[in-house]
Amino acid sequence: MIGKLKGVIDEIGDDHVLVDVHGVCYVAHCSSRTLSRIGSVGEAVVLFIETYVREDQFKLFGFMSALEREWFNLLQSVQGVGAKVALAVLSTLTPSELANAIALQDKVAVSRAPGVGPKVAMRIVTELKNKAPAFAGDMGANIGLKQELGEGVAPAPVADAVSALTNLGYSRDQAANAVAAALKNAGEGADSAKLIRLGLRELAQ
Repeated sequence: MIGKLKGVIDEIGDDHVLVDVHGVCYVAHCSSRTLSRIGSVGEAVVLFIETYVREDQFKLFGFMSALEREWFNLLQSVQGVGAKVALAVLSTLTPSELANAIALQDKVAVSRAPGVGPKVAMRIVTELKNKAPAFAGDMGANIGLKQELGEGVAPAPVADAVSALTNLGYSRDQAANAVAAALKNAGEGADSAKLIRLGLRELAQ
């Protein structure tokens, strides 16, 4: 089983990269986002690898981070999502953007990925909503608050503050991030006016 490749880029294709490891070249299938970040032919590269062994095929999938690889596997736990669709989602959304979309139940953001229709997008945000915090990297606390907002169970001052910032022209995701940061500074008992003020301060940075 191959878990990581360290080598030199030999070739970059539309959906894969060829990595030369001491004279042996491995084909790793990657998202377009990963391919745009790995560098150029002749440069050193490190890829986290997910190995697929089937009766009729042996495939390697490459990722820039272990977190991206975990999301690749998590996405495929959803009915109707295979490796191709999972890579398409990760080509469209970063892991943090995907975690935000799931927490906020934003199926429109997920459906922007090629090959992901409304039904599959709905299944992704629904089936993975309780798993998002574990795969959100250092954004776990923010994701938890966003899940509350998405499910309509966030405290009234928090929901009101997010709504107010959204009405000022900020995206729901920006507003939720700002209020989450404000909540850390102000404490659980802060009223909406204070959260709005601190949130605007966060957004101005």
